[in-house]
Amino acid sequence: MMKTQVTLAGAILAGSLSFHVVAESMPGEGISVQAVQSPIAEETFQTMLVNEALRELGYDVKPIQEVDYSAGYTSIANGDITFMATNWYPLHNTMYENAGGDDVFYRQGHYISGAAQGYLIDKKTAEAHGIDNIEDFQNPDIARLFDTDGDGKADLTGCQAGWGCEGVIEHQLDAFGLRETVTHKQGQYAAIISDTITRYKNDEPIFYYTWTPYWVSGILVPGRDVVWLEVPYSSNPNGTDTTLPNGRNYGFDINSERIVANREWVEANPAAKKLFEVMTLSVNDVSAENMQIRNGEDSQRAIMAHTKAWIEANRSTFDSWLEQARAAAN
Repeated sequence: MMKTQVTLAGAILAGSLSFHVVAESMPGEGISVQAVQSPIAEETFQTMLVNEALRELGYDVKPIQEVDYSAGYTSIANGDITFMATNWYPLHNTMYENAGGDDVFYRQGHYISGAAQGYLIDKKTAEAHGIDNIEDFQNPDIARLFDTDGDGKADLTGCQAGWGCEGVIEHQLDAFGLRETVTHKQGQYAAIISDTITRYKNDEPIFYYTWTPYWVSGILVPGRDVVWLEVPYSSNPNGTDTTLPNGRNYGFDINSERIVANREWVEANPAAKKLFEVMTLSVNDVSAENMQIRNGEDSQRAIMAHTKAWIEANRSTFDSWLEQARAAAN
């Protein structure tokens, strides 16, 4: 009789310990997570990477939803969406604050750092006419070099409507006195930049806005094919100084992509909270993956394969994020 009781007690203890270990390793078990991103395919890799880390923590990860940025922030603030992995900081500050700011959002850490953006033109035209500053486009003769529709004004391949860069470009066209000589061409960015690349291949002058991480600078390589244009002084809706430590000024802040999440949900999920804080991804890794998308590997299945390949190649880093997240759940 005594032996039976000891055996039963041992079994109960072992089961309890087993449950405790599982709970520690899967702190998100039974909890749903919903990510959102813009419709830009080049943001899917970084979103999937966060989702895969959450999945390994036991969370029930739902398929990514795609909406415009402003709607995404509103949905996160309302608690309909859990997180966005592509909060451009400080470019999206106005949308972030308008949706409730730190009172409703959790945002710690910098997921991807060193994201540059600005205006570029082809190197051939820049050198032939001594163009190195967007202020040069105040000269109608310079502007006409980049006219693609015959109206005498330079055509800037610009920012898609609703993106944060739209507000900066529109602000600077006024601030730098360019309304009379420059037209901000907008549309679906991947389409209009593809047309710009075609013009470059046809040996025509080009004038465009772009950002990193993105695949464009892998095709139109700064310093080889194109050059960055400086601006005459800092001027943007955020009122920030965009001068770099080397004294150059390209008109845009060097951005980070940050993970922003619903604050109430995060406070109830310490493992996810820590994960969102500690994850970091190289801007070069994102650009390399984006080039795979440019080369036709743009399906959800293909991008998931890119994500899993990155995890396999960086398993120790990935596991360190999970270890920190699990520790925070205790």
